[in-house]
Amino acid sequence: MDWNWKIDFIIDTNILIYILERHPHPVISHVSKFSLAVSIISEIEMLGKKNILPSEVSMVRKLLNNCKIIDLNHTIKEIAISIKQKYSIELSDAIIAATAKALDLQLVTADKGFKKIEGVDIVILDLNR
Repeated sequence: MDWNWKIDFIIDTNILIYILERHPHPVISHVSKFSLAVSIISEIEMLGKKNILPSEVSMVRKLLNNCKIIDLNHTIKEIAISIKQKYSIELSDAIIAATAKALDLQLVTADKGFKKIEGVDIVILDLNR
């Protein structure tokens, strides 16, 4: 893994979706000004959508090209296992949270389900404002 790349935040899959949808929340409009990383899980979730159109693939790839994609490694795997053992959480969310914890970075998400995870610096955006 190339650790020379400066990363400000890890972003959850839902934040990628909101960026693409140009959600009006002020944080969403400014988040792209930072150096962002995503878990490989988010890349799979975004591009693995059933019946995704070629134009959507192009837009997603363009967005992901501006992010550092963090692959699954032994450390992230072990943290994800620990999170899955302790919390009732989807595997994909456990891996995304584990990625943030392994890199000691804030995870930015709109998913309130992450707030139960201790030991991970999580910023939960309230997009209903």
